[in-house]
Amino acid sequence: MDRRTLVWFLGAGTVAAPLGAFAQPAPKIRRIGVLNALPREAPLPQVFLRGLRDLGYVDGKNSIVEYRSGAYGDFPALAEDLVRLKVDVIYAVMEQAALAASKATTTIPIVFAVIGDPVRSGLVASLPHPGGNATGITAFGSSLGGKRLELLKELIPRLSRIGVLWNPATPAARTDGPEMTRPAQLGLEQTEETGRALGIQVQSLPMRRPGDFSSALEAATRDRIGALIVEEDSLTYLERSRIIEFATAHALPAIYGYRDYVVSGGLISYGASLPELMHRALNYIDKILKGAKPSELPVEQPTKFELVINAKTAKALGLTIPQSLLVRADEIIQ
Repeated sequence: MDRRTLVWFLGAGTVAAPLGAFAQPAPKIRRIGVLNALPREAPLPQVFLRGLRDLGYVDGKNSIVEYRSGAYGDFPALAEDLVRLKVDVIYAVMEQAALAASKATTTIPIVFAVIGDPVRSGLVASLPHPGGNATGITAFGSSLGGKRLELLKELIPRLSRIGVLWNPATPAARTDGPEMTRPAQLGLEQTEETGRALGIQVQSLPMRRPGDFSSALEAATRDRIGALIVEEDSLTYLERSRIIEFATAHALPAIYGYRDYVVSGGLISYGASLPELMHRALNYIDKILKGAKPSELPVEQPTKFELVINAKTAKALGLTIPQSLLVRADEIIQ
């Protein structure tokens, strides 16, 4: 090879290398759909979005988060919108969101969280073998009404009458076939069953919309209930500050489903850890985006139910927390 040929060969190789580099395919942008009753700026959704970033899914860089929120009646249209956008996965929070997503698509993977019984609602064939395009984490909130009443009785031994604040407008688990018991109603019924066993009268306090707040809780004070159980629901969660303020103003002990209520000044909570549920749901989303099939990912159940007590609120209510509760508490907020 003469000198002129060698120079040309080396120059061509130099040019070819950058061209080859430019030919590399751009990383795939992942579209992650979210269907939630809570708005994006609320604390819990922000925890979820931070979790995505921690896993390497940076919104606007290598992923796009299509966040949709609204009332229960909005879920079907919002789910169809996510399907039209051809998202890679749908994260559905609460049973009604998961059902809307499941009706909108049988092919896009769905990861659900904060729901009761996905088998009963028809979302999956079984917990170990979901069998379709949906899987996720259960919360079993509706089965905890009786346990919460037992905790109130332990805290207030002379308790004889309690009220249950719940949302009758929460859609039934299924919209097809025979009508089924609504999730919040199931929680009320289980509380009533435990109440009969403990000799405690249980009063229903329905709250379908924010405007029902005053009448529901005024009925509680008028009928002289001794304590309050607040059923999990996006409506009661969004109205938690007003509920806690009312309970405090009327010296009404109340138990809630999640720690957030107690951090905001509520007396006591017992339920699954929402951050833990979200962390585990994030792992499912990550696995699916990396190729796993929802049908092969078993539905997980909560591994931890946390008991949280606000000692300052207890003191303001004139309550002495028994040692039996203090030693079992996962967290005592001073």
